[in-house]
Amino acid sequence: MVGGGPGGFIGPVHRLAAHLDGEIDLVAGAFSSDAERSQDAGRRFGIDPARAYPDVATMLACERQRSDPIDFVTIASPNHTHLPAARAALEARFAVFSDKPATATWEEAVALANLVRAATVPYRLTYTYSGYPLVREARARIAAGDLGEIRKVVVEYPQGWLAQDAQSKQAEWRVDPGRAGEGGCIADIGVHALHLAEFTTGLRVNELLADLGHVVPGRLLDDDCSVLLRFENGARGVLLASQIEVGEGNALRIRIYGERGGLVWRQEDPNRLWLHRGDGRTELIRAGDASLGADALARTRTPGGHPEGYIEAFANLYRDFAALLRSEPSPLLPGIEEGIRGMAFISTAVRMSRERAGWTKFDQEVLRT
Repeated sequence: MVGGGPGGFIGPVHRLAAHLDGEIDLVAGAFSSDAERSQDAGRRFGIDPARAYPDVATMLACERQRSDPIDFVTIASPNHTHLPAARAALEARFAVFSDKPATATWEEAVALANLVRAATVPYRLTYTYSGYPLVREARARIAAGDLGEIRKVVVEYPQGWLAQDAQSKQAEWRVDPGRAGEGGCIADIGVHALHLAEFTTGLRVNELLADLGHVVPGRLLDDDCSVLLRFENGARGVLLASQIEVGEGNALRIRIYGERGGLVWRQEDPNRLWLHRGDGRTELIRAGDASLGADALARTRTPGGHPEGYIEAFANLYRDFAALLRSEPSPLLPGIEEGIRGMAFISTAVRMSRERAGWTKFDQEVLRT
């Protein structure tokens, strides 16, 4: 693991999720840019002291010399470290499982995409919400035509934890352009919302109209985002992402409406999916129901009525990555194409908002720039 030392949020999530199915062990890491803190983290995690490294380069060089080297590298560090860590791991021929966004800037994403396409080992991203069983179920039902032609998508991601000045380690780097990159809220949670919208509907956004706000005085990166979307089939959408909505936790919600029905899923109530039918009936679909499709059932660990959530969704991504390393198919696991698409979304939205531009094309031509 790169990063993920004490005081961070996402490191413990990665460790718990990776261990959940008994297929993956954390055996080495450069857990901090400070060598002493990395050693301390290794002790806390039960790592062999010889494998708690002072930096990424040392870790990769030493692991390549071992008879029992690591199988892959998880990147759980701030955005500005993603490209150098991924580059070093890929060049050392270690597979990479990285936090989103893929990089800190669009230019870095292009460079990373070139590295990944030339690599001989896999690279994938942790867009967590695609791991939820009922998100997989929503995708399957939409693909089967249950809603008919999609007409409207509304995805909202409100948080309130950055409504005041940053007071914690994880808050400080997220509002720092030098470490977070060109986007703030849009890069931290806005790309999750975009990926969820495209993942569930199977449709690509091809036009954007963005308004990003810097609400907290003195803040250099956006903390409140409103983006209008147009999808490739003509459907319209709205993406709202904010980290200054006081009282909100992690209230990601998506509503998808087609010609024959609608679907609603909420991350804070992840074990229920609501299907609104055109004749006025509403159906409650629950995690663990026997009626679920094969993919959703395969990613449900407990009987119906026993809640599963964030850690389990993350673990589903790790399970898929383990399958990928065994050369088994994992078609729904996000990769570099989703990564470069997310960075193009961030860069386009930031530029549009700054220039107060109108509707801007966002399609495969943009991604090939």
